[in-house]
Amino acid sequence: MDSTLDRTSDTVQPRAGRREWIGLAVLALACFVYAMDLTVLHLAVPMLSADLHPTSAQLLWIIDVYGFMVAGLLITMGTLGDRIGRRRILLAGAGAFAVVSVIAAFAPTAELLIVCRALLGIAGATLAPSTLSLIFNMFRDSRQRSIAVGVWVGAFSAGGAVGPLFGGVLLEQFWWGSVFLLAVPVMALLLVIGPKVLPEFRDPEAGKLDPVSALLSVATMIALVFGMKKIAQDGLGIAALLALAVGTIVGVLFVRRQLTRPDPMLDLRLFRLGAFRLALLINIVGIFVAFGYFLFVAQYFQLVLGLSPLATGVALAPSGIAFILGSQVSPLIIQVVRPAYVIGAGMAITAVGLLMMTQVGLTGGVALTVAASVIISLGLAPVYGITTELIVGAAPPEQAGAAAGVSETGAELGGALGISILGSIGIALYRGDLADTLPAGLPAEASRSVRDTLGAAVQTSAELPGQLGEAVLLAAREAFLHGMQVTAWVTAVAAAAISVVAVVRLRHLPTGVGAELH
Repeated sequence: MDSTLDRTSDTVQPRAGRREWIGLAVLALACFVYAMDLTVLHLAVPMLSADLHPTSAQLLWIIDVYGFMVAGLLITMGTLGDRIGRRRILLAGAGAFAVVSVIAAFAPTAELLIVCRALLGIAGATLAPSTLSLIFNMFRDSRQRSIAVGVWVGAFSAGGAVGPLFGGVLLEQFWWGSVFLLAVPVMALLLVIGPKVLPEFRDPEAGKLDPVSALLSVATMIALVFGMKKIAQDGLGIAALLALAVGTIVGVLFVRRQLTRPDPMLDLRLFRLGAFRLALLINIVGIFVAFGYFLFVAQYFQLVLGLSPLATGVALAPSGIAFILGSQVSPLIIQVVRPAYVIGAGMAITAVGLLMMTQVGLTGGVALTVAASVIISLGLAPVYGITTELIVGAAPPEQAGAAAGVSETGAELGGALGISILGSIGIALYRGDLADTLPAGLPAEASRSVRDTLGAAVQTSAELPGQLGEAVLLAAREAFLHGMQVTAWVTAVAAAAISVVAVVRLRHLPTGVGAELH
């Protein structure tokens, strides 16, 4: 049990008023667009490829560089907000996001689009830690803060769910660049209304930002995330191992520097708190599970069941709605049920949904997959909100931005781990199955293409004659389905295990997550 744990509910805290709730709505809109930008581009890849003709390497960078930059800069941007002002860094990021989105929408070359995606990642890295730390400053009352964090979590989920839906509608009417313009009006609204409803907060005693620490932090995260995604794409190779080694070494240097500086960029004493460490671990595992699930389900809808991008967006929408509902209900539940039991039940429910995913087939799987995704979202929603509040609540108010950066960085690591580990399992099973099931007489070049990804297999099978193409497509879909089912089993076990850990290790925490851990 953490001896430093105090309940803020024992002390009367000022309640938020109309201005703070309007400010929350503005922050939620920004989070909505940030999350939407993470998912919406994937649907535009076929049109983008036909227009800009990127190489395979360029296409990977167009998709991935946004996440690399976000992951690398979250802690730095959170710390920078603590020092120069959280509202200031948020508005600067919003302005940059809007301008670069317009440039990206009309980018004439793949090279310029890669640059724009990198700049969007830098701007996007200001949004999550700034919005979350502002919420912790604006909502001091524990119950109001739980509701506000629930809204914040729900906004991210809504953006991720609505992104494919909006993207599908736009791509059926306009060019691929239109998906970038979705962010512009929301960011413009934030720039207009934000200064009027968002208060400014910063640490008046903060020292200068340490550029060396910032560079080490960025290099650590980019190298680690790149290495993990490289494993998912190409398997365990020299480039991936080298990137992971570099990330680990640079990360050790970052930690040593924080421990020896009188004014560290990140106060590592937070990690001494058991509840902080465990909440961060649960958050990472939850994101790991979610990314592993979403990694396969969108491909399953489009490439196995043959749904259009718009139909896929519609099929994914119920899980987003369930996540929003779950994140809004959980603040009420934790007022009467201890966080450990809410988290434990949530992860157990998630495990049930994942077990349902192991039963989907090559046909008629829409209803079962949608039902499973709804159950998974209902289970994960309270987990994210509660663990986020525990993580950021551990920090002193003047370090809320850095703590929010740690929380979001953990989420990025969880996502990268989900993609690399579960993606590698899926790819290994896919290629292993095809080694035995591809029909004889398949040309060598076509065989290599089919073994690469299911998407490549669908394209290649369409170019093959009659029954041969049908046989190739069936073999590829069955191999993909096998990989998806196995990864669903793996994530179900992980969710069940963390459910038990949460109940055993966090059961001392009182009802209401408004407990400060510092």
